Amino acid sequence: MEKWLIVAMFTQVLLTFIIMFIMGKRRFRAAKQKTIEMKDFLTMELEKAGSDVRVADRNFINQFEMPVLFFTACLTALQLNAVGYMFVALAWVYVLLRVLHSYIHLTSNTLKVRYYSFVISSLVMLSMWVVILTRVF
Repeated sequence: MEKWLIVAMFTQVLLTFIIMFIMGKRRFRAAKQKTIEMKDFLTMELEKAGSDVRVADRNFINQFEMPVLFFTACLTALQLNAVGYMFVALAWVYVLLRVLHSYIHLTSNTLKVRYYSFVISSLVMLSMWVVILTRVF
């Protein structure tokens, strides 16, 4: 069980690196097209860069918000021997919803669908913590 949880964690890490690559590619393309200047990176004043650059930046920042609770929950469950089928299934649902959220954000950016993927992933995260509590007490 624990191995599949670690693979889910790695998948979330991999998502973060993929988004970092997309963000860098979009930034360099904007600099190459002279939409922004290299000096804009000194203060990260990227307002002129265009929405595709700002969306990628925002999505990358997102990976260090709610996913922190995911990693904390996973490490807590591992430490407390609270990893079971339900917890691993919830972890995978969470990661897949984060992949969906990022895909939507970086492509069509359909707000309603993106919002629902975020809300559902947040509820899954809460469920992971409830599972930990029920296994500990």
